[in-house]
Amino acid sequence: MPTAETKTGIQRGVVLVLLIAAGILSLPVVAAFLDGDSTEGLIVPIQLGVMAVLGAIAGYLLPAVAGFGSSSLRSAGVGALVGVATALAGVAVFSLLL
Repeated sequence: MPTAETKTGIQRGVVLVLLIAAGILSLPVVAAFLDGDSTEGLIVPIQLGVMAVLGAIAGYLLPAVAGFGSSSLRSAGVGALVGVATALAGVAVFSLLL
C-alpha cells in the first residue's frame, strides 16, 4: 500500500519530468512566435515567465511538490522555482543541440 511519502515522491517525479519536457519545448515555441528583429531579445525572458507560470500552476495543483503538508502558496512558489530551473535546463539543452 503506497504511503503519503511514496505518493509525494511520485508526484515530484511526474512534475519534474513534465516541466523538463515543457522547458525544452517552450524555447522553440516562444521563438517561433517572437521571431523578429524588434522582439528577438524577449524570447528567453518570456520563456522564463511562461515556465514560472506553468511551474506555479503545477505546484498549486500538486501540493506535494513542495513537501507533504505544505500550503498551496508555498507549493506554487516551489513550482515556479522548479519551472524556471527547468526552463534554464531547456535553454542549455537547446544551446548544446545547436
